[in-house]
Amino acid sequence: MIITGDDHATIVSLQQHLRSQFEMKDMGPLRYFLGLEISRSKRGILVSQQKYISDILSVAALTDNRTVDTPIELNLKLLPTGGEPLPDVSRYRQLVGMLVYLTMTRPDIAYAVSFVSQFVQAPRSAHYSAVLRILRYLRTSVNRSLFFSATSPLTLRAFSDADWAGDITTRRSTTGFCIFLGDSLISWRSKKQESIARSSTEAEYRAMASTTAEIVWLRRLLRDLGVQTTGPTPLFCDNRSAIQIASNPVFHERTKHIEIDCHFTRQEFLANTISLPFIASEEQVADFLTKSLTTARFRYLISKLSVHDPP
Repeated sequence: MIITGDDHATIVSLQQHLRSQFEMKDMGPLRYFLGLEISRSKRGILVSQQKYISDILSVAALTDNRTVDTPIELNLKLLPTGGEPLPDVSRYRQLVGMLVYLTMTRPDIAYAVSFVSQFVQAPRSAHYSAVLRILRYLRTSVNRSLFFSATSPLTLRAFSDADWAGDITTRRSTTGFCIFLGDSLISWRSKKQESIARSSTEAEYRAMASTTAEIVWLRRLLRDLGVQTTGPTPLFCDNRSAIQIASNPVFHERTKHIEIDCHFTRQEFLANTISLPFIASEEQVADFLTKSLTTARFRYLISKLSVHDPP
């Protein structure tokens, strides 16, 4: 159990009440919780899963020392029938499950893990090779941590992106978004869209709607914590057509099939919950959550996140 707050007397009172209900041991300042390692300094807080990564690598029992610079091969396309069936699928499922948990502190592997997760029902050798690549990438960044600055402003900003029809089997699109509180990354997602988008604009708009829902929730959470958000949260999108749909008060027949998402996003736009500034594609931070990238592009976008790599 984690107890936190800015009123020491209230914390002590809560601890005493809990002790009266059940046996409880005070472990002191937070350092480790459910696989998360926490360290703090005057600059802020670092959260990592270094030991957990070591555990994953031990389970995998890799027999080589190879490393790679990105978690997924550029332009990798895998079919459900790729390669030979695995004689034992339990190892694949165990590793993917562990990697999913690791994405809590490692946004840089979120897309790659989402990609290999779609094959857990009947994994094959080609799919297992993709999992091993993620592990070889992790070897190069075991100590990577999320950094939460002590001086970061308490204002939200978000980036939303989509890869249209990227799944070669179903032609479903992928949503990617990341949301910052000041300079600190606090929320991100890489997820296949539920329905097939009939245009890149539709895919981008559905991604925008998912991001808007997360923004609404985060703003409410901040309000409950006593943090007042003033003004709209900027939601950066690199698709002008999607932005136009959100800001246009008239629905057209060609957008009727995404009308629910249109209504929701536009509702929050008109309520001043979000603003929709355009951002050039090369500066779209959420790009790494929707597709595989070159090493240079991947490193550039990761450098925009609040991650810390010890020397």
